[in-house]
Amino acid sequence: MNMIHSAFVLLLVVLLTGCPPAPQDTVIGNPAPVSSAEPDSRVRDGGAYVRAQRGPKNIILMIGDGMGVTQISAGMYSSDKQLNLERFPVIGLHKSYSADNLITDSAAGATAFSAGVKTYNGAIGVDMDTMPVTTILEMAESAGMPTGLVATSSIVHATPASFYAHVKLRKEYEEIAADLMETDIDIFIGGGAKYFERREMDTRNLSDEMRSRGSEVASFVDTKLKDIKVKKAKRIAYYTADSEPLPYSQGRDYLVDATEIAMNFLDQRDSLDKGFFLMVEGSQIDWGGHSNNSDYIISEVLEFDRAIGAALNFAQQDGETLVIVTADHETGGYAINTGSVRGQIEGAFTSDYHTADLIPVFAYGPGAEQFSGIFENTAIFDKMKLLYGFARR
Repeated sequence: MNMIHSAFVLLLVVLLTGCPPAPQDTVIGNPAPVSSAEPDSRVRDGGAYVRAQRGPKNIILMIGDGMGVTQISAGMYSSDKQLNLERFPVIGLHKSYSADNLITDSAAGATAFSAGVKTYNGAIGVDMDTMPVTTILEMAESAGMPTGLVATSSIVHATPASFYAHVKLRKEYEEIAADLMETDIDIFIGGGAKYFERREMDTRNLSDEMRSRGSEVASFVDTKLKDIKVKKAKRIAYYTADSEPLPYSQGRDYLVDATEIAMNFLDQRDSLDKGFFLMVEGSQIDWGGHSNNSDYIISEVLEFDRAIGAALNFAQQDGETLVIVTADHETGGYAINTGSVRGQIEGAFTSDYHTADLIPVFAYGPGAEQFSGIFENTAIFDKMKLLYGFARR
């Protein structure tokens, strides 16, 4: 009886972590279907990977957190020119539900993308049994490929964290920051400096530790993003905020520059010509949905779309880069109501939490055809792994 009670308490804590709780009637009674990838790719056991075949040389995965079809539509109708999202030749849909709930959260959603497993809401890089799972970023590092993360949230927030960390609960920010030290990430740009430099769980200064390993570490306090010495740097860590960055409407405008810097730096770092992996998140589209703020959503979508344009331009020029754009879930049950006109959206909301809408997936470049149709969110990992040709050494 005590075990049952403990399990219930753990589940309740998970559902309350990070975002408002999902409606109770959305819980799925049976475990979610597992992905089709081979089981041994799911266990984080330090196994080495190689690229056994060549699909796209590079993959840039772009996640508009909380960005459903209506968020895209609102951005489209608010822009005086065509969105970059309209340049994609291949579009699919993914099923976003997590292992324990029809309504996923960003942690479970990003873990599905990063490691190909359905897991519980609140889980960062772990499965339903809280066991660590190997991520696409870790596979790329193991294969000798440079990797990077860019976000308009803190770098320890759920989506970026799920590509490198393995913790039971998404709010364990200091534990997540410590997990980043166990990786070989070549560049990260995002907020959260305090979780690295003024920690409560220990006396470590993780920024100093990164500097001792040869990384260029800077922040918005002392260095402009464009002033980072990219060509001379071994690795780059750049903090855009002490905690969470401001909304775009309040002055934050680094996502396009950060995406371009990360792509060019990783391309430069690819001395073995194995390709790179980069994840870019437009984090605050989700926050606009939670706030039921249509203008917040639109400004974040439009900034994210400009970053998408930068990635597409790189991919078109490079010819060997696959760009994938999707979202972990929709947020807010957002609708465009009667009375809306171009440039002035009358938005309405059914929730201040996430919904279970099907989520669009856009793809451009070598292997893009793999992303048409309707599939599980875990299939995004499976398809990336297949296209990279990762195999155990």
